Amino acid sequence: MKLATFVCDRSDSGAGPRAGIVSGDGLIDIARAAPGLPSDMIGLIEAWPDVEPELRRLATAAPHVKLADVRLLAPVPKPQKIMAIGLNYADHIEESGQQKPERQIWFSKLANAVNGPFDDIQIPKASTAVDYEAELVAVVGRRCRHVSKAEAPGAIFGYACGNDVSVRDWQFHTPQWILGKSFDTHAPFGPWIVTADEVGDPHALGIRCFVNGEKRQDSNTCNLVFDVFDQVALLSQAMTLMPGDVIFTGTPGGVGFAAKPPRFLTAGDTVRVEIDRLGALEARMAAEA
Repeated sequence: MKLATFVCDRSDSGAGPRAGIVSGDGLIDIARAAPGLPSDMIGLIEAWPDVEPELRRLATAAPHVKLADVRLLAPVPKPQKIMAIGLNYADHIEESGQQKPERQIWFSKLANAVNGPFDDIQIPKASTAVDYEAELVAVVGRRCRHVSKAEAPGAIFGYACGNDVSVRDWQFHTPQWILGKSFDTHAPFGPWIVTADEVGDPHALGIRCFVNGEKRQDSNTCNLVFDVFDQVALLSQAMTLMPGDVIFTGTPGGVGFAAKPPRFLTAGDTVRVEIDRLGALEARMAAEA
């Protein structure tokens, strides 16, 4: 099943963001079809064991609106946590001039960075060293702590495409990457969540990034150094993972800063991230107002 968060651009401008079921080129408005169910994504994820049968029944109904007539937001507009792992594909490690890490390298992206799958991404006034990073995103499905690797698949609700947009000079000003990774609009993900049962093995997905139609990244999630389940297991040793928490799982080689000379993004560029079976993000780079 594919679940999105959306607002209608025209017909019901007074209504706030709400969750829907993606069906072909249309969308089933859960609040309209089943007013008794949670209408926000985190609420649906929290209640999933109870609401899944009804949602699967609704998924067979005719859509209420076309996807072309709504604005898709980040599937989880306000996640409690956004965690991201660094140096997690061998080719990216090599192009970065680093050694393969013995331990997982984690940083966070702050909630202000969350952005919709097709919304403009800012080129900030503070830097011109803005880079792309195509990533598989995992969304946590239940409250959990001290999860083993074997238990980790059951803790994941679903998957989405992500772009870990990075301001490279700010990222490397200090050993801590959080500022360079948390500029406004620099954590787009979506366009929806594909539930884990529909994805199957998350370690067999082609992942690509295009800038102005030119393929810059082309890999497969089978090349992750620490796989998704390793990541969930480790994070859960340190913190309680909550429904709707977002995990950026690493980027393959081909990023702009590693090119010679570096190829950073500029206003007017279009960046597209595709992952097999999950869909695509596509955004225009725009100068900060």
